[in-house]
Amino acid sequence: MGRGRAKAKQTKVARQLKYSTPNTDFDSLQRELSGSEDAAPERRDPVDEWADEDEWRRA
Repeated sequence: MGRGRAKAKQTKVARQLKYSTPNTDFDSLQRELSGSEDAAPERRDPVDEWADEDEWRRA
C-alpha cells in the first residue's frame, strides 16, 4: 500500500523520456565530433594527476 503515487510518477517520467524530443544543439555536437582544437578540453593523464600527492608514500 502507498506505492501507487510513486509508480504513477515513475510511469509519467518514463513516458516523458520515451516520447519527448530533446532540444539538441547540433552546432555544438558538430564541433565536438569534428575534433576542433577550440572545443576540445585539455585532458590530463590520470596516472600523472595524483603523482605529486603520492610522492610522500615512496620516500
